[in-house]
Amino acid sequence: MSLVLILVLPFAGSIIAALLPANARKLEAWLAGLVAVLCGVLVFSQLPGIFDGHVIKNVIPWMTSLGVDFTLRMDGYSWLFSMIITSMGALIVLYARYYLSPQDPAPRFFSFFLAFMGSMLGVVLSGNLIQMVVFWELTSLSSFMLIAYWHHRLDARRGARMSLTITGAGGLCLLGGMLMLGHVVGSYDLDAVLASGDLIRTHPWYTAIVVLVALGALSKSAQFPFHIWLPNAMAAPTPVSAYLHSATMVKAGVFLLARFWPILAGTDEWAYIIGGAGLCSLVLGAYAATFQMDMKGVLAYSTISHLGLITLLLGMNSKLALVAAIFHMVNHATFKASLFMAAGIVDHETGTRDLGRLSGLYRSMPITAVLAVVASASMAGVPLLNGFLSKEMFFAETVFASGNLFTSYGLPFAAVIASAFSVAYSLRFVVQVFFGPPPRDLPRAPHEPPLRMLIPSAVLVLTCLVVGILPSYTVGPFLHNATLSILGDATPVYDLRIWHGFNLPLAMSFVALAGGVLLLWLLRHRHRSQPGQAPFIYRFDGRRTFDLVLEWLDAAADVVLAWTRSPRLQPQLLLIVLSTFFVAMLPLLYGGWLVPEVFTTIDPFFALMWVAGAACAIGAARQAKYHRAVSLLLSGGAGLVTALTFAWLSAPDLALTQLAVEVVTMVLILLGLRWLPPRVEGDDEHPPLQNKLKAFVRRFRDLIIAVISGAGLSAIAYAVMTRPHPEGISSFFVEQSIPLGGGANVVNVILVDFRGFDTFGEITVLGIVALTVYALLRRFRPPPETMSLPKARQKPPTYGRLLDSFAEPDAAAEIPGGVMKVPAVLVRLVLPIAALISLYFLIRGHNLPGGGFVGGLIMATAIILQYMVGGVIWVEARPRIHPQYWIALGLLCAGTAAMSVWWAAKPFLAAFSWDLVLPMVGHVHMSTVLLFDIGVYMLVVGATVLMLVALAHQSLRLYRKPAATQTQASNVQGNTP
Repeated sequence: MSLVLILVLPFAGSIIAALLPANARKLEAWLAGLVAVLCGVLVFSQLPGIFDGHVIKNVIPWMTSLGVDFTLRMDGYSWLFSMIITSMGALIVLYARYYLSPQDPAPRFFSFFLAFMGSMLGVVLSGNLIQMVVFWELTSLSSFMLIAYWHHRLDARRGARMSLTITGAGGLCLLGGMLMLGHVVGSYDLDAVLASGDLIRTHPWYTAIVVLVALGALSKSAQFPFHIWLPNAMAAPTPVSAYLHSATMVKAGVFLLARFWPILAGTDEWAYIIGGAGLCSLVLGAYAATFQMDMKGVLAYSTISHLGLITLLLGMNSKLALVAAIFHMVNHATFKASLFMAAGIVDHETGTRDLGRLSGLYRSMPITAVLAVVASASMAGVPLLNGFLSKEMFFAETVFASGNLFTSYGLPFAAVIASAFSVAYSLRFVVQVFFGPPPRDLPRAPHEPPLRMLIPSAVLVLTCLVVGILPSYTVGPFLHNATLSILGDATPVYDLRIWHGFNLPLAMSFVALAGGVLLLWLLRHRHRSQPGQAPFIYRFDGRRTFDLVLEWLDAAADVVLAWTRSPRLQPQLLLIVLSTFFVAMLPLLYGGWLVPEVFTTIDPFFALMWVAGAACAIGAARQAKYHRAVSLLLSGGAGLVTALTFAWLSAPDLALTQLAVEVVTMVLILLGLRWLPPRVEGDDEHPPLQNKLKAFVRRFRDLIIAVISGAGLSAIAYAVMTRPHPEGISSFFVEQSIPLGGGANVVNVILVDFRGFDTFGEITVLGIVALTVYALLRRFRPPPETMSLPKARQKPPTYGRLLDSFAEPDAAAEIPGGVMKVPAVLVRLVLPIAALISLYFLIRGHNLPGGGFVGGLIMATAIILQYMVGGVIWVEARPRIHPQYWIALGLLCAGTAAMSVWWAAKPFLAAFSWDLVLPMVGHVHMSTVLLFDIGVYMLVVGATVLMLVALAHQSLRLYRKPAATQTQASNVQGNTP
């Protein structure tokens, strides 16, 4: 349960933080800090088991039949990263408490911060590949919110969009790679995958897997060519940069590469893809960082370079290189986060991060200057600091790398050059900011921040110093356990100490230090004359390239839309029908489905019924030209024949659903007819004969397409219904409906149990559609010239009592020809009866025809009847629960039923039943299926009524009477319309 608490606490804290008042800044910071500390304590409490070599697991059954369980797994490697995430999170919370201004919305910041922390913990603790990808994408979403925290700034919005686009696309590639890995191994369990290295490396899909995993990891860790998003993400608040862009999010990619190193590394493909991207990032990032004028810009490009160093180590196919990569992950998190904090302090206290304006701050900010100098020295690889140790291990791996001429000589040379640039930008970062003449014309007078704001940076700097002096006694045991958890018995022997004697890696370190000092001295004039311009590459702007690619995509989309878009409904439907026809034709042609194995005779009465249905369909098509209301009634006749067909074929559930859907749909479409534009017969540029010819050709074309498409769909349905499937999915549902689903109604069991996840998604989409229709119709009213009725016509159309009731109460009396008025009292008596009937069908649905969908439609039909006789005003003055609440409660009920079975150790959305003995009632069998069906019932009622309300309100607005009549009617009703 400790692993579950470690994961749940940040998400629970995120929800609580979002609900706290904006003026409770201290309370929010205390909450976030307490959550981070508690998670860190829980992680640290697992240390004895980790040191004993155990892998701590917690498995919660989810989709067990698919091999997907919610699995939390902690070994030495994930323990190390969990400690980095939680401890760094606690320090950043303390820093952010003093960094954020009183005007910044603290609840939003700490809520997103804790959500990101939970997402990162989910990535490192996931023991299932699919689960890992889910948390991977959650880190992209939560980081998007944090980068766009100051959303009033254009650069923040652009940076957030760029980061989400690139890392989100990489996440989709990673999902493909994980699915392929699971398919190759036969399991999505991480332990099973990590034990199948030989199988994966010899599989034909190996190269594709490496490419997809590399795309996901390299995009998340801002590696070439996906590095462009990281500098643009510096628009985020500095606490976000210190946490996401130095210690956690950008480490997720290299964490993943190291996690899958035993099963994917060791091949030329891995070396070329991973090592090549790391080498380019190492050199390019170090070179670009040397010429940046923004303090955070220097740190952003230096992060790209150091992550490139780690990626290059992981791509070298060496076990000692893997050890060096893990070591540098830890070291980089400490000194880079401290440097980001120093940059934030300078910006916070002086009002600028411009290196051209800053100088001599050590006089007014001595503590900050000392901390920044030590952290910069660690980044540059100065001896007695942790950065020196891991960089020397990197030099050693480049020297002893075997292979061709490039790897033997090119890698050491590139390593020294990149390290020299690292020394140059590290030295420039502190010299230009803290030394030199006193600053002038700064936005604010520089001074030291509050002491507590310096504590997080001081802790990290002290860590750099202690680890650099005593590595084997501080980080050594944890590094060994992390490496052991990845490599197992293949863990190499290494010596983690300061002095290894005079050797080539030590000489390379001193050459890099001296070369960096010399390089900075040579570039001093360029920094003054051409600030911020890196020679040779300054013309390549990542943001401009990204925007250009988006513009090309928009242009391509415009071209496609120009060929497919039309303001008329008919061409759009034509394109949809044709596309569907060609896609559905493939299984018919190549699957052998056109030759049914069973031929059944057709009953004459059944054929006669379908002749009537076909006549209704043809009549609907014909009448659509002259009278849309009549066409709608005829289409309802075809729907009625379809319902009778379901009943004829022993499918009462489908017949009931079809009948209820026909009633509700008829009313909604009847209201929607008022929104359709008038039919276009031709244009004025051609003579009437040519217009008639065009219309005839168009109708003949539509007839041919309709006949072919209908025949094709009928062929598919007939083939499916007549082919025997003794061992198919149909027989499985029939046989297992009672044993596994606990219900005799196979259709309902399929919907709420076997395919409950589909149903949950469908009702979610239904709720979204209803809310979208309501939101759109609230803000949009079509101009009179686009209506299907003539402009001069002021009275409502004679469709019947329905639309007439949407005007004021006396409007029906003005209808020409007179319409029989049904007494409103009689129809209102139908409501409680219909409610009981709907509840009856709801409760019996698991064993007899019915269910939540049918019951909800019946209840919605009863409410529609009230609209038909009582009007909008009478009905809407009496609801006790608004439709939006019905939708929300329906989703909540369905979600509760889906989640509640976890307490019974059953998979997600499985059915859990129990028996009760109630006084005066007796034995009652209960199941979570009923709760799920209640959710479907409530959502169907809410969604249907909400769309009805939206359409009815528009009709009321279109036929509103003059002001005097409205006032009089309002007095009669007792409500304001």
